Amino acid sequence: MLKAQDIPVKELILSALEARKKAYTPYSEFKVGAAVLTAELRIYTGCNIENAAYSPGICAERTAVYKAISEGCRKIKAIAIVGDKTGDSISQYAFPCGVCRQVMREFSNPEEMIVIVAKSCEEYQLYTLNQLLPESFGPENLI
Repeated sequence: MLKAQDIPVKELILSALEARKKAYTPYSEFKVGAAVLTAELRIYTGCNIENAAYSPGICAERTAVYKAISEGCRKIKAIAIVGDKTGDSISQYAFPCGVCRQVMREFSNPEEMIVIVAKSCEEYQLYTLNQLLPESFGPENLI
């Protein structure tokens, strides 16, 4: 079991900040970057990608998670998320939407998974997924 102090927080935040630069957000101009840490200690990044039809768009968090899953990594240990309106500075914390929280739930232990919301490497908050998605429904409910 990976403990919170074993999570490379700054590396994840820096990776999320870099991913944010690639976001495609011509409509909302709200750029988000995410970096996922898998059980194999690999980092996968993602950015949000908008679409003129709106619903085909995808959040940065799901992009990063799905990239990890598509490469065979099925267990997510942590995720860092950064987001704000277009520009380099980040003045707010960008929390994952409900759909992203449920996707993270599918591929993690919600009591252990760490969610990092950050403005910078020095200014961030840590949560467990269970704190952000209490009383959640997961695969074990279907057994």
